[in-house]
Amino acid sequence: MSLGQLHYTSAPPGPDGSGFRFTALTPGLPQSVLREAEQLIGYEPPRNAPSRPSATELEAFPRAFSYSELSDGSRLLARTVYTGADYSGRWGNFHAHAVHLAPGRQLPDGALPVSAWESPGWAAATPEGGAPPGLAALPPSTLLDPAGLIAFAASRVPWLAAVFTDLQRQAEDETAPQVVLVERDSADVARWVALASAALPREAAHRLTFTTYTRRPHLAGQRIVGVLPDDAHGLAGSGRRYRVHDCSAPPPAPDGPAPGPDGSEPAPWAVAAARIWSAGAFELFQHAHRLPGEPFTAGPPSALALCAGIDLPSSHRTAAALWACEHPAELDGQELDGLVQTLAAPRQEAAVPAAETAALAELFARVGANLRPETAAPLAARLLTAAVRSDEPVRPPDPGALTDEVARQLAAELGPELRAGIADPARGFARPLRLLRVAGLLTVDCSDLVTPLAHRLAAALLADPSAYGGELHETLTDRPDLHTALLRELDAAALAGPASVTVLLERAPVELESREALPYLRMCGWKARGPAGGGGGDRNGELRAVLEAARVSVFAHPPLLRVAFRLVWGTDTPTPEEARYVLAETGADVHRPAETWPFLVTAALNGRPGDPHADELAHELLAAFPTQLRPDDRAALLLLEFARDLRAGGAGPGWVVRYLGLRRAAEPVNPTVLDHVCGRIARRLLTDPGAGRELDDLIRSRDADLCAAYERAAREDAVHSQLLRQPSYFADRFVDWNAHPQAGGAWGKVRGALLDGVLRPAARALAAEDLAAVEAALAKRGARHAEDFRSWNRPGALSRLGLRFGGRDSRPGKATPRRRGSGSDSGSGSGSDDRYRDGGVR
Repeated sequence: MSLGQLHYTSAPPGPDGSGFRFTALTPGLPQSVLREAEQLIGYEPPRNAPSRPSATELEAFPRAFSYSELSDGSRLLARTVYTGADYSGRWGNFHAHAVHLAPGRQLPDGALPVSAWESPGWAAATPEGGAPPGLAALPPSTLLDPAGLIAFAASRVPWLAAVFTDLQRQAEDETAPQVVLVERDSADVARWVALASAALPREAAHRLTFTTYTRRPHLAGQRIVGVLPDDAHGLAGSGRRYRVHDCSAPPPAPDGPAPGPDGSEPAPWAVAAARIWSAGAFELFQHAHRLPGEPFTAGPPSALALCAGIDLPSSHRTAAALWACEHPAELDGQELDGLVQTLAAPRQEAAVPAAETAALAELFARVGANLRPETAAPLAARLLTAAVRSDEPVRPPDPGALTDEVARQLAAELGPELRAGIADPARGFARPLRLLRVAGLLTVDCSDLVTPLAHRLAAALLADPSAYGGELHETLTDRPDLHTALLRELDAAALAGPASVTVLLERAPVELESREALPYLRMCGWKARGPAGGGGGDRNGELRAVLEAARVSVFAHPPLLRVAFRLVWGTDTPTPEEARYVLAETGADVHRPAETWPFLVTAALNGRPGDPHADELAHELLAAFPTQLRPDDRAALLLLEFARDLRAGGAGPGWVVRYLGLRRAAEPVNPTVLDHVCGRIARRLLTDPGAGRELDDLIRSRDADLCAAYERAAREDAVHSQLLRQPSYFADRFVDWNAHPQAGGAWGKVRGALLDGVLRPAARALAAEDLAAVEAALAKRGARHAEDFRSWNRPGALSRLGLRFGGRDSRPGKATPRRRGSGSDSGSGSGSDDRYRDGGVR
C-alpha cells in the first residue's frame, strides 16, 4: 500500500502560479481532496510569536499535526510547521506535508495515526521533481516513548478521567461536543492523543480525528483540538459544542480527578483508564481490548487493573468482580490470584458498599474452589467480616475456605459482635440468622441464644408467613438446633392459637420432621397439609384424623382435644348431633381437663329449633357435667331437657308452669332455646286432648313468646290438615280459641288471629256434612258451643261475633257483651262444658 503525498507552501511563480500552493503531489489525487486539504493544512503563528524569529525561535513554534476526515470518507494525516520567510523574503511562510488515506484504509501495519507524530518520514521542504511517489509507510515517532507517556500521564492525573469521559461520549455519539485541550506545547496535545489512542478501543482510536495546534478552534472540525492558552478564551460558555480542558492552569481538584467542565462525574470506564495510565500499566489496554464485553464497560479494564494491583474505587471493584463471575476463563491462574488478592486487601473506607460485598461473595462462590488456600482465605475472611458488620445480607463462604489460623483469628475478633447481633431483638430475624450461620462457621458458641432467637422467629413467621424464604430454609438446614427450637416454639403456639400456626404451615414449607413429640404442631400440620377435602364433610371423622396425627393419646394429654376442636370447627359451633357423637366417643372424663365441655354446651344451646339431638344432648350434658355447668347454662339445658320430656311424653302436668319457672332461672334465654321449648309446648297443646288446663295456664301467663309459638304452630300445615280431617279436633280448637275473650294481652292478640286466620279458612273448605259433624262434636261439649259456632260461621256474622268473642282488638277494661241465647250472663246452661265458668276458662 502507498500513501499519496501532498506538499503545500509559498513558492515562486511557476506553471501553477505563485504564493501559497501545492508544490508537490502524488499523481492521481482527486481535485476534491486537494480543495478540502487546502482548508485543513494552513497555519497561523501564535499571537505573541516574534515577527522575525531566529532559527532557535522557529524550533519553539507549535507544530500543527492533524488527522482529519474528508467529505468522501477518506482521511488526511498532515504535519504543518512555520518556516519563517518565503522565497521573496516575506515573513509568514509555512510548509505542510500530508498523506492521503483512501476510504476504509489505515496506515501500514495498522499503525495508529498519532504514531506518526514527528515521524522521520515527514519532509521539512518540498522535494525536488514536483511529483513524489506514494509513501510505503510513516515510521513511528521516537518522541512518544512509553516512559515519556507514563511521565506525562502522571503529570496530567487531575484531567485524565474527565478527558477520557468526553472521548467516550464522542465514540458513542457523533454529535458529542469537541474536546479542546489547552496546552502550552503542541507536543503535549500529541501526547494526549497518544494516551487516548492507547486507552480507546482500537476501532475508536483509528476514527479519532485531532489537531495539535490551531489559532482558530471554532473553525476546526476534528474531535480533539489543541490550542494555546491565549486562543482558548473565546470558547468559554460553549459547552454544547466544546468541552474545554485547560491543562495549562492549576488543577481544580489537586487531591483527585477533576470533574468535567460542566461539573459532571467521570465515566467508570474513563476512571479505570486514567488509573491504568497513572500507574504506568498501559500494556493492559491491549489485553482489555481483547476481552469480551461491551465497549467502554468498566469491567474488563478494572479487572486487569486489579490483577496488576492497581487500586480502584468501589464501583470498579464491583464491576471487575461481576465481570470475572461471567468470564472466569478469561483470566489465567496468576491473574485470578492477583485479582482476588487485591479485592481482599484491607480498605481505608469505613464501610464497604453492599454492592461490592455482594459482588465479591458471588465471585468467591464462582471461583473460590479454584484458588490457592492462602489466596482464598483473606477474601473469605473479608466476606465473613462483612456478613457480621454489614446491615445488608452477605452470603458467607463455605467452611473449607478458611484456614485454621484465619478461623481462630476471626472467631476471637468477631465473637462478641456475633453474639450481640444474634441477641439483638430490634434487628428482626434476618440478620441474626445470618450471624448464626457465621457463628457456626467460626465455631463460636451461641447455643444459649438459639431458643430466644427461635421465639422471635416463630412470632415473626406467625405474623407474616411470607417471611419464610430460601435463606431461612438454608439456615434451618445448617443449624438443626435452631430448627428444633423453632418447632418447639410453634408447638407451644399451636396450643394457644392453632389457627395461626395452620395458616403458617399452609403458606410456608417448614419441615416438621423431628424426633420430639410436638403433638399440637403435628395436628396443625395435618390440617394444613392433609388430604384435600379434610374429612370429606364429616367433621367427626376429621376430628378423629386430627387426633391421630398428634401421635399421642388424647386421654394422656387432654388439651389435645381442645386444640383439635378449634382446628376442626374453628369459630363455628358443632351441631348437636356432632357434639353427641364426640361425647359418646370420648366420654365425659376427657372433656373436663380438656375444658372442651363448653363447646358441647354451646352446641346444645345453639341447636336448630325442633332438632331432637339438641334436647337429647342437653339431657346428656346435665348428667355428664353436674358440677361444671354455670347456673344459667344449667337452667337453659333444663329447658331443653324439658322439651325432650315433652317430646317423649314423659312430662307430668303443669308444663307451662314448669316452663315459666325454668325460664326465669335461665334468663336471658338463648332465642334458639326459647323457640325450641316454646315450639314443643305449643305442639303438645295442639295435639294433647287433655291439655285444657295447660292452655289456661298459657293464657294466664301472658308470655308473649309462648303465645307467639302457639300461633306459629297452629298455622302449620299439619294443624290445617287435621282441622279438615277430624271434626272433633276442629271442635276442640274452636272451644280453646274462644276461651277467655276478655283476657287481652298476649293471648288477646293471638286468639282473634287464630279464629279468623286459621279456623275460618278451614271452615270454608269443609263440606256441609263435615260442618254438621263439627256442630255435632261441639254439641257434645255443650249446646252453647254449637250455637256459637253456627253464629260464628253464619255469613255476615264476622263483625258482630268478633265483638262478642273479644276478637283480636279486645282491650282490657271494656265491658264484655252479653251472650245471646240462654239469657244467662255466664252462659252456663244445662250440658255446658265444666271448664267454662263466669265466661272464662279455669
